[in-house]
Amino acid sequence: MLRPPESEVTADEIVVRAAAMRDGLREDAVAAAERGSSSAEHHEAFREAGFYRILQPRRYGGYQFGMDTFLRVIAEIGRGDPGSAWGLCLASGHALHLASFYPEEGQAELFGPDGEFRCAQRAVPHGQAVPVADGWRVSGRWDYASGITWSTHFMGTVFAPDGQIVVTVPREHVEVLDDWGAGRTIGLNATGSNTVVLDDVFVPAHCAVPYDWKEYDPDAHGGSPGFRLHGDPLYIGRILTFFMAELAAPMVGAAFAALDEYEHIAATRGTSFPPRMPRTESSFVQEWLGEAMGCADSAEALLLAAAARWTEKGRRWAEHGEPFTVADDARIREVVQHAAQEVWRGVELMFRTGGSSAATRGSRLEAIYRDVSMYRTHIGAQYAATATSAARAHLGLPFTGI
Repeated sequence: MLRPPESEVTADEIVVRAAAMRDGLREDAVAAAERGSSSAEHHEAFREAGFYRILQPRRYGGYQFGMDTFLRVIAEIGRGDPGSAWGLCLASGHALHLASFYPEEGQAELFGPDGEFRCAQRAVPHGQAVPVADGWRVSGRWDYASGITWSTHFMGTVFAPDGQIVVTVPREHVEVLDDWGAGRTIGLNATGSNTVVLDDVFVPAHCAVPYDWKEYDPDAHGGSPGFRLHGDPLYIGRILTFFMAELAAPMVGAAFAALDEYEHIAATRGTSFPPRMPRTESSFVQEWLGEAMGCADSAEALLLAAAARWTEKGRRWAEHGEPFTVADDARIREVVQHAAQEVWRGVELMFRTGGSSAATRGSRLEAIYRDVSMYRTHIGAQYAATATSAARAHLGLPFTGI
C-alpha cells in the first residue's frame, strides 16, 4: 500500500490550489501556445499540488477523489489557460482507465513504486499488436496524444488479431514527434497533443487489455477489475460521461476566462457611438454580459450535475445492485454535451460583441475563441453523433458511433 504525498488534503483544498494558479497561467498562455505545452514550472506546480493524483487509487499513492473534484480543478486551470488545462486533464484523467480496466499486476507495475503516473491516451486505434510469449510486440503511430509532454506513460488502442486492445507503456519506449504548438492549429496549441510512435515495443500481457470500454458490462464480470480491487464505484468502468467531461471541463474554464476578459473590456473601454459612455453603462453591453454570465454558469452547473448523477448511479449500483447501463451513461453524457454547447454560445456571443480590437490576433478574447473553436472540431464535440448514439442505446438498439 503506497501512501499519497499528503494524506490529509481535502478535495476542496485541491480546488483552491487550482484557482490560485489562474493569474500565472494567464500570463504564460501565449508562451505555452508557442512552445506547445504548459511550462516545466507549471507542470511541477501541478504535480506538487496533487492534480495528477486526483483520480488515482489511494492504494497506489493517489487521492481517489471523485469525478466532480477532478472537473472542478480542470475548469479552474482552464480559467487561466484552456490549453494548459486540456493537457493537464488528458495526462491525469487516464489514471481512471488504468484503475478501472487493468488487472492488479498491471496497475501495480504502471502506477509504480512512487505513484508517479501521468498518461496521454489515444482511443482511436492505430498500429498493430503481434502476439508473442507473455505479451505483445506493438508498432504504430498515434496523433493528438494530448498531455504527452509531461506524461510518464502512453496508453494507445491497437489492432490485434482478434480485435482491438489497449496497451500502456512507459514513456521511455515512446518517440514524441515535434509537431504541436507554434500555431500549427487554430487553437489549443498548449495541449501537448504531439504525435507518438512505438516501434516494435514489447508490452507485457498484464499491461494490455481488450478495448471493450464503451460497452463494458461490469455485471458480466462480477464487477470491473478496478471495483473488485479498490471497492470504489469510481472504477466501475462506465466511461462515456467521463470521456466527454474530460473535454468539456477545460472549455467550461474557457467560458469563465472569456467572461473575465469581457468584463475587463467593458470596464475599461467606452461605447463607439454617441452618446459616448463607459460600456458598463450601456444597456446593450449589460444584456450581453448578463447572457454570457448565464451561459458560463449554466455550463458549469450542467457539468457538475452530470458528475453528481454519474457518481450517484455508481453508488447505487455498488450498494443496492441497481443497474448502471451503457444507456444510462450515454444519457448522462448528453448533459455534458449541453454544457459544452452553453460554453460555445457564451464565448461566441462575447467574441462577437467584444469589439474589433478584442478580435485582433493575440488578444486574450481572440485566443480563447480560437481554443473553443478548436474544441468544436473534436469528434467528441459532434453533438448530433453522440445524441444519436444515446438515443439508440435508450431504445435498445445496437450502440454505434461515439
